[in-house]
Amino acid sequence: SQYSAVDTNPLSVYIMQPIWNKIIKIVPLWIAPNLLTFSGFVMILVNYFLISFYDWDYTASGTSPGLVPTWVWLFSAFTTFCAYALDSIDGKHARRTQSSTPLGELFDHGLDSWATSIFVLSFFSVCSRDNGKTGVSVYTMYIYLSIVLFNFMCSHWEKYNTGVLFLPWGYDISQVVLITAYLLTGALGVEVWQKPFLFGYYITDVLVILLIGFSLFLSFPQTLYNIHRAHLKKTLKNDSLYEGLLPLVSPLLLFILLTVWVVLSPSNILAKQPRLFLWMVGVAFSNVICKVIICQMSSTRPELFHWFLFPLALVVYAAISGLLGWTEEAVLAIFTALVTAAHVHFGVCVGMQLSKHLNIYIFSLKKRVQE
Repeated sequence: SQYSAVDTNPLSVYIMQPIWNKIIKIVPLWIAPNLLTFSGFVMILVNYFLISFYDWDYTASGTSPGLVPTWVWLFSAFTTFCAYALDSIDGKHARRTQSSTPLGELFDHGLDSWATSIFVLSFFSVCSRDNGKTGVSVYTMYIYLSIVLFNFMCSHWEKYNTGVLFLPWGYDISQVVLITAYLLTGALGVEVWQKPFLFGYYITDVLVILLIGFSLFLSFPQTLYNIHRAHLKKTLKNDSLYEGLLPLVSPLLLFILLTVWVVLSPSNILAKQPRLFLWMVGVAFSNVICKVIICQMSSTRPELFHWFLFPLALVVYAAISGLLGWTEEAVLAIFTALVTAAHVHFGVCVGMQLSKHLNIYIFSLKKRVQE
């Protein structure tokens, strides 16, 4: 299927695109587009693990400012900008080198589906978790992450139904906000987040309100409107309502199961291990969405229940029924490691299968020799 995307965001069209068009000219033509995509993702990961090292439990910015060195925030701004740039030029570079492939599209969106949660988890270190005076509660973090992932899911669910990816306005805005937030933190220290900003609200509150407003009153209605318009024009990919809604079943069940665990956990698992739990949420979500992206690209039907829901349901049941007892944290750690390994394994396998099938290398523009 031919890839089609529509970008109507003024920030992107008038400010960012001209910048990317300048940057793209310095990329050598022998570099594979997937190498750009992957490099951006690696930078996001490095940044995430660096912040995690200084601030494992999301308290560094709240209790004793200065626990995270200033250079880390500046490095975060730098890596976020680089990842944003690389993610924005990989497609342009593919067209420039005439190497656009379904593998490249899947690679780009697949890594984006994972990067989305990592961006959010890195940002939480800026505002720190609630310590009675300032910060954001771990439940707010969970809801915030869920909304961002819901937005990501909507745009791909829309593409599944319409065949066109309408790039969400939130993406460019969120990247610019992230980079600005890191620069501010680096320049003024984390204290900048701990003073009321407007009418007794903190900047972090304002960002949460903006995010929720953006999602529920802009992105989601836009998605429904685009699907409705395709329906009127008779260009919908799926005839029945059941087929159209099918990709939403697994992500919604995933969200329900995770929320049940958060709310009913006897040891209050989210408060005890917010970083592990939220990382697991992001990975699980990415895997479910990757399946939807593959179905949408190959015009196949997604399965009703993603395999991952079954082990998760077992773990959640064991946790909330008290079966796990004091081992709940250990089980979460093991489970998170297994989910992450399974997701990486899935990505590597799909990449290798596609590169064989399309007779191309993932990270090189050389053609494979036919066997």
